[in-house]
Amino acid sequence: MPAFLLRREWLLVLLALGFAAVAAGVVYLSRPTTLTVAVGPRDGAEATLLQTYAQALSRGREDVRLKIVTYDDVRDSAEALQKNQADIAVVRPDVLLPENGLTLAILHDEALLITAPESAGIESFPDLSRKRLGVVERHGADIPFVTNLLAFYDFTADTAGEAGPDKVLGPGRVALIPLKPSEVTNAITEGRVDAVAVIAAPASKSAISTVRAVEMASAEKKITFVDVPDGEAIIQRMPELQSVTIPAGTFGGRPKRPDEDVKTVGASYRLMARGSISRYTVASVTQHLFEWRSKLAPQAPIANLMKAPDFDSTVAATSARLPNHPGAVDYFEREQQTLFERYEDYVYLLAFFGGTVGSGIAWLGQRLARKRRERIDVVLDRLLDILREVRAARTMADIDTLVQETDDLVADVVQHARERNIDNRTVSALILAIDAVHAAINDARRSLLGKAEIGDSRKAARSRTARLLSLHNPAAE
Repeated sequence: MPAFLLRREWLLVLLALGFAAVAAGVVYLSRPTTLTVAVGPRDGAEATLLQTYAQALSRGREDVRLKIVTYDDVRDSAEALQKNQADIAVVRPDVLLPENGLTLAILHDEALLITAPESAGIESFPDLSRKRLGVVERHGADIPFVTNLLAFYDFTADTAGEAGPDKVLGPGRVALIPLKPSEVTNAITEGRVDAVAVIAAPASKSAISTVRAVEMASAEKKITFVDVPDGEAIIQRMPELQSVTIPAGTFGGRPKRPDEDVKTVGASYRLMARGSISRYTVASVTQHLFEWRSKLAPQAPIANLMKAPDFDSTVAATSARLPNHPGAVDYFEREQQTLFERYEDYVYLLAFFGGTVGSGIAWLGQRLARKRRERIDVVLDRLLDILREVRAARTMADIDTLVQETDDLVADVVQHARERNIDNRTVSALILAIDAVHAAINDARRSLLGKAEIGDSRKAARSRTARLLSLHNPAAE
């Protein structure tokens, strides 16, 4: 094992790095999710609604934020979603339906509203054969919308240039005359059109003004609301459309207008998201959008027209003609995921691997502690060996060698104690061992020094005796 890992400081550094990684993960998972929203047209009511909603999310410091990107037309916003340049977009399915788009909410419905003077004798859509239909264009897709609907009834659409005011239309042909809102009354009065169509929300200013303009050109202000039958069959052929019912009395008046419900078809402006966006995030977006309706409506009245997509069950919601996002369905079905459910897999993985990592850290700590104990044990064992060797020493040179080794061991222990903690019992054992070795060394030195002095005195005594003997016995020399 590397020597630096034996230092306690490095173990603390590793633990600190681990906690820092966990903290960074928590911060990352808890930061707000920012979604790019494509909105078209720039000056539309949808743009005002979503701008207001984005500001409310930011003020509320919610877990999701919106970055609004505006486009010239709703087709452009749908293309941005299809090209993955946006996470959410305002989409009108009959204009362009993104392949990767799933519905969060219907911002508002627009119905095909056709009105005609009562004297025109037009009560149902098939009655438009050989008639001139004025279309109040509010969007580039309005004329194609009506043209496709005419094709369903095997009608052929003639443009204004192809069908002049004096030209007699043949069976199954309908002339489409683009109109501005200000031209409606005059166009009927002058006989340029027999009926007028507008694609708008039934309660919108555009629809109401069109109805009033047709009334102004009608005798006794009597008008007919043209019914579009076969709605379900039409939707089978054109699933991007939807069946719409205009309730009786929508336009007020006495008698009420219309006097009974009018069946027609229409288009919807939808808020759609990429299917890859997490359902938790989409559920949060959908929840705040509907719960804050009253907060958004003062600045964006269109908020009052928002509604959930129609579905009877979760299966029906995800398998509808225009499928809904699972996250939005979670909110509508009150099955939103909690924070634990959202990160449930991560929690289990963290618990599993965290236990393994914790066991590893515990093993490493025990291993380091064992290494420290082993080092101290080696020193203690050597001190006990020195204690025995001191007792058996016969020369001062042996003693000096053992003294030097003892000093080295003491220096090593002191350095080790400065780098890490040593328990009190171990310190006490080291002190006793070192004191015992020092005492034995002192005893050995005194013993060896005493023997040398006795030897010298005996030699001196023998020398004196020899000299005395030589004095008394000269022959001995």
